[in-house]
Amino acid sequence: MGSLVPGIPCSLPDIAADVKARIGGALEWVGMSNMEMPMQPVADTAIPPAVAKVRAEVSLDSADKRGIHMSRLYLACDQVFSRGPVNWPDLAELTADFLRSHAELSHQALVEVDFEALIRRPALVSRHSGWRAYPCSLLLMRHEDTIAHVELGIEVTYSSTCPCSAALARDLIQNHFRKTFAADKPLDYQQIVDWLGSEEGIIATPHSQRSTAIVRLVFDHLPDNIAIQHHIDTVENALQTAVQAAVKREDEQAFALRNGQNLMFCEDAARRIQHALNQDPHIADFWLRVHHHESLHPHDATAETSKGVNGGL
Repeated sequence: MGSLVPGIPCSLPDIAADVKARIGGALEWVGMSNMEMPMQPVADTAIPPAVAKVRAEVSLDSADKRGIHMSRLYLACDQVFSRGPVNWPDLAELTADFLRSHAELSHQALVEVDFEALIRRPALVSRHSGWRAYPCSLLLMRHEDTIAHVELGIEVTYSSTCPCSAALARDLIQNHFRKTFAADKPLDYQQIVDWLGSEEGIIATPHSQRSTAIVRLVFDHLPDNIAIQHHIDTVENALQTAVQAAVKREDEQAFALRNGQNLMFCEDAARRIQHALNQDPHIADFWLRVHHHESLHPHDATAETSKGVNGGL
């Protein structure tokens, strides 16, 4: 870069490199977060480009060095995310670049990418389909020449209907039936059918709510691609009540049926996902947390678990 003042040579100060820290000490992670980058994952389904928030950090192992070279992290990220679709090996090479640009300063590096995967999903019954945006995250950590951690995070929104509330609603309907139809009089079949199809007949419904499953999956190798849809499908198939995009009346009725056939406390939802993930031999570890955003309460019902009885992450 040339001097801004003609005739005066350019020599800009580099405080981070040239000035020692007044208080020494190694730091585990130093870098930048929430960097805005374009992101299109090399996934197992077509995903349009999105805006990502990227975290890029390295360890600061030299106790007397003032700081790292932040701009080098940004420029390395810009080169990778701007050139096209991104896969796990790209992130692995990016962390290697972080360490090459911080030789003698760092032995660990990480990159974390948060974005939304926009996936087209079919309706339950009709021939329609619609877009669903799934929050996702990719995390890769490197220790010198070794990939130390590979993690995929996904978030799935679903409906949960309370089993207790369903039982209480059925009890009210039973009692209302007893009051409406005398036990000592013959029952008319069509009258009962009509009554069941009326607001007078079904006087109570169970409460249900939009719910969220947050899942983090750890792999012991670099996967072939970023299997976003595969793992989303695993979670949604375990729950059976994922929220829908395009909905006609027949789809809404099918959704009501699924809710009725899959009554879930938060404990049930967490166990369903846990069981499904335990069947996947490619997942080395996982952590999950579900939030049922209660319609009965102003607070959430939550459950959390991981792979194995002694915890995961």
